[in-house]
Order: sequence, then C-alpha cells, then structure tokens
Amino acid sequence: MADSADRLRLVLGVKLKQLRQERGFTLQTVAERAGVSISYLSEIEKGKKYPKPDKLVDLAHALGVPYDDLVSLKVDEALEGLREVIYSPFLKAFPFELFGVEPKDVVSLMAGVPQRASALIRAFIEVSRTYDARVEHFLFAALRSYQQMHGNHFPEVEQAAADFRAAQGWDARFIPDAATLRRVLETQHGYRIDTTALPEHETLDRFRSVLVESDPPTLLVNGDLRDEQQAFLYARELGFLTLQPTERPTTGSWLKVESFEQVLANFEASYFAGAVLIPAAALDEDLTAFFARDSWDRTAFERALVRYRATPEMFGYRLTQRIPKQFGLSEIFFMRFHHAVERDSFRLTKVLNMSRVPVPHGIQLHEHYCRRWPGMEALRTLAAQQADGSYDGQPVIRVQRSYFLNGDAEFFIIAVARPLALQPGTNTVVMLGFLMDRAFKRAVRFWHDPAIPQVDVNLTCERCALANCTVRAAEPTILHTEAQQAEQEEALRELTASVLSA
Repeated sequence: MADSADRLRLVLGVKLKQLRQERGFTLQTVAERAGVSISYLSEIEKGKKYPKPDKLVDLAHALGVPYDDLVSLKVDEALEGLREVIYSPFLKAFPFELFGVEPKDVVSLMAGVPQRASALIRAFIEVSRTYDARVEHFLFAALRSYQQMHGNHFPEVEQAAADFRAAQGWDARFIPDAATLRRVLETQHGYRIDTTALPEHETLDRFRSVLVESDPPTLLVNGDLRDEQQAFLYARELGFLTLQPTERPTTGSWLKVESFEQVLANFEASYFAGAVLIPAAALDEDLTAFFARDSWDRTAFERALVRYRATPEMFGYRLTQRIPKQFGLSEIFFMRFHHAVERDSFRLTKVLNMSRVPVPHGIQLHEHYCRRWPGMEALRTLAAQQADGSYDGQPVIRVQRSYFLNGDAEFFIIAVARPLALQPGTNTVVMLGFLMDRAFKRAVRFWHDPAIPQVDVNLTCERCALANCTVRAAEPTILHTEAQQAEQEEALRELTASVLSA
C-alpha cells in the first residue's frame, strides 16, 4: 500500500525515466554525469529510492532540466494517467503485497509505455464508474483471491481457535452458546455488553454490533438477532482480542471500508469465530459419517444445524473451510442471495468460488439470475409458506444435482433458506456447491441418490438458450445479441472470401 513518501518516490522515478528516455540517454550516461552508481539510479527510477537534495541537483543538471521541474509533482500529459494511478485510493488501499507485488512494480510496468498505459487506465476508470465499482469492491475481490489461494483454510487461525477452546476447558464436542461467550467477554476481558441500544435506535436498528472503545470497552449487540447470531458476534470479538490485528472494524455491519487491513482482520476474526463455535475435530468426524450415508438425509443435516447452534450461513461457510482440506474436495462454491419478497427481486450478496466453473458474480449485475437453482426454489417455497401462514420457523432445505449448461459441469448443491432477522420482508438463502468429479463421488456415497432432482441450470436468463423454461424471468437478450454477432462475423468472412476468389 502506497503512502505519501511512496508517492513522491514513484512520481520522481517515472519522471526521471521519461526524461532520460526522451534524451536517448542510457542509465550509464546519466549515472556518470550525476556522479551516482547505475544501480542507485535504477533504484530511483523504480521508485525505491528518493535522493538527497544535492543528488537531485546533480540529476537535474545531468538531464538538462531545472531542479524545480524535476522535483515538482506536476507531470506532462503523457504521464497524467500514471499520476492518477499513483494518487488513486486504489493504489493506496489495494494489498499488492499479498500477491508478491509492490505498488511501484505496477507503476514501473506502466511507465515503459506511458501513453498506452494512460489510455488503459482511463478505460478502467470509465468501466469502474459505469458499474459503480468502488475501492471496497476491489478490496473484497482481493480477499476472495487470497482465500482461493489458500483453499480458504488458514491453519494459524484454526490453531488459535483450538488454543482458545482449550484455555476455556471445553471438550471437543462442547458448543458454546451466546450466554457462555458473553460471560467470557465480561469476566475475562472486562467488557460491558448492551443488547438494547441498537434495536431501539431509529437509524442503526439494522446494525448487528458496534464496539465503543471506552474504558471499559462497550459492545453493543443487536438483541433482535437470534441466539446463534449473537454467539457469533461474541466469538468474533474474542477473535479480535486473540489475534490482535493492527486495524479492525468497530461495526458488525460494514459502514465504511477504510483499509484492506480492516477487511482482512474482520475475515480472520470471523474465521476464528466459526472455528470456536464449530470445532474442527467434531465437524470432521460428523462429516465423515454424513458422507458415508447411502442416501441424502435431510433430517441429519437439520440436526447438524441444531447441534452446532449455527445459522445456515455460519455452517455452510465453515464447511468451505474444512471440506477442501479434510476431504480433498477443492472444487466448491458458496453463494448467498437475498430475496425482497414484495418486489420478488433477488440480489447476490456473497460469493466465494473455488471451482473452475463460472458461477453468478459481478458488481451491480443487472441480469436475472437463473430461477432453476435450488436456492431460488427454496426462496420461492419460503415466501409461499409465509404468505399462506404455513411457515414453521425452520429453514427450508433443498438439494439438487445441477448441470451447468454454460460450463458443461455438474454440481451437487445444498441450499438453505430462512428469513433475515433484521430485515422484515427479506429472506436469504445460502448455497454450497460441489463439483461432481471423481473425488466427490469417492468421498460422498449418496451422490447418486435417485431421489435427488437433476436439473439443467444457467447463470442468468439473458444468457440462457433453454427452451420452454417455466420459471424464466427474462428473455435471452444477451444470447440473441451474441448469436447475431456470430452470424454477422460468419457472413463477413464468407463475403470477404468470395470477393478474394472472384
């Protein structure tokens, strides 16, 4: 991440390289004229060093430019795009170091062809504005890439959670509830807990939690949340205390994303919470037994949710942390949709795709997600039960073998839907999908259960060629546009060939 000193070095390096190349000077020529080593000059051009004033004077003289022009932050038009990048919030916030890259490396690559780089940068900026892409979108995308790189398994956080449980004297099968975790915060860390302030607040009544950094610390938890949701918030706070990040968010619902350090700290504390609430050893043992069943057992799955005192999202996301490592099933995805019942609109709110098959994604995607997915069916069923008064308060569970028409792949998908506690009129569903490859069929005996429906699915209605779909929400406009373009391209090739052969 670039700070102000980084920016000064980067701007100087870019200007210095441009001035040298405009004059046709080699590194050796400028180095000899300025009385510096070639390696030192190279470091300056790469944005790694900023010379002392006397050396800057020598460099200005070697290049034949006024000192003030060399050290000024102003750049000519050809470099303006690079300057925009150097001073952009993106360059400052994006965690390049996670991927073995530094901001100056990015700028150095662009500086070689500044005019083309500037055009490319402006194109990216325009696309970002068109799709309302903000810095936080890139930060969360970076986090997803980081999770994918590690298979969403982080042994150091798993160990920290195991050590915490051991320090509390809990056995491998003990599942702490909200009251237990609240007592740990109050008695061992001196926290004051308030569960009434947020529900009664006119503006912040949908916030899950807020930490007031007072003495003693005060944690405001929304008392309208279910017990298992409050337990997660207490466990997450214990995660912050245990892992001690340099930066952390103070709200349980994102109000403003200020840095990647906050995003990563929130992820690791949430991971810690999941590992405390759903211990690895017990979960691995239960999954082994569950996968060994000859047929899909919905009741057993429901019992697991109850046993671990977990919401569907907590349980499903914890599975993505254990199953790839423990069972070798790395081709999986996790998705969460929200359904505004009155408007009958669906919004993708979370996705982690560790498979090679495309799944719904994107920022502000104005297309209609495929209604044939088991999650969409679960949401429709839940809404219908709520409308006729038959909903019993239990999650609606659906399972499906989904054949992806666009990816020529089949997934085993478990979908679990429930109402949102803090958003009346909105339901949510989580879907956990496993690519049905050889590894899955070896690990999961019930993969061929004939009672499980097999359904062709796609990404969105606009891209789908499936005829006679009873739940289609929009015409295949994008598919038609692509087909028309392909037809025109073929016609153009034929016309060109006929003219050449005449």
